[in-house]
Amino acid sequence: MSESAAGTVVGVVGEDSDTVRAAVEAAGAEVVTGPPETVREADPERLVAVGPRSLSVLVAADVPTAPVLPVDAGPGVPSVPLADGEAGVEAFLAGANGTVTEPVLDVAVDGQHRTRALADVMLVTAEPARISGYAVATGERAVADFRADGVVVATPLGSHGYTSRVDGPTVAPGTGVAAVVPVAPFATDPDHWVLPLSDVELRVVRDEHAVELHADHRTVGTIPPGAPVSLSVADHLTLATVPGSQSVFDADGDT
Repeated sequence: MSESAAGTVVGVVGEDSDTVRAAVEAAGAEVVTGPPETVREADPERLVAVGPRSLSVLVAADVPTAPVLPVDAGPGVPSVPLADGEAGVEAFLAGANGTVTEPVLDVAVDGQHRTRALADVMLVTAEPARISGYAVATGERAVADFRADGVVVATPLGSHGYTSRVDGPTVAPGTGVAAVVPVAPFATDPDHWVLPLSDVELRVVRDEHAVELHADHRTVGTIPPGAPVSLSVADHLTLATVPGSQSVFDADGDT
């Protein structure tokens, strides 16, 4: 048992987390699991997120107020492989960790808060392969107006996901910018953009088809034409890094 972990409340979320839960218990900490709301109510001092969707689930539920150790969390995230989860948890609870921060986006529609996102925000037609019109702006400056199935804005962490698969730019951590990429554009040689993450605005400029708002793979709702979808940095998520944490930018696991 680790004396430093004894009595510490640790929230564990995600799939395939039995090994992680056992490692937390073995360290003498109190484990809280269940829906994000249950974890939030326990006010944990530390969090462990297992699986590629777990960080986004925490952010959507406004849970993290403590450092989070990602385990098997997917591309772009400084993450401990699941096979090394026990050793990673032991180091984390013993205090042998560094930290990095990732921006959390607030998503507002027509000035009203709708959701939070960690990786990406997308506008896309509700029916596949249907084109609509979209506009992108930053501050008072119009950036683009185009026809496509949709448009996605990715944070540095999220730029390793969908946008990378459609040849969008991969954005380095800590740069404060977003990758903005059309989804299945009508143009044969579409542009991509790198814009300030703190001030991006999207709009649907045609009403040909219903358009949905997605945040981190979650469908949030439909967006009426002309309503501004505004993105801003509302918070930062603190991620713990331990020996063995790896990411695309840190293939050798140095932290």
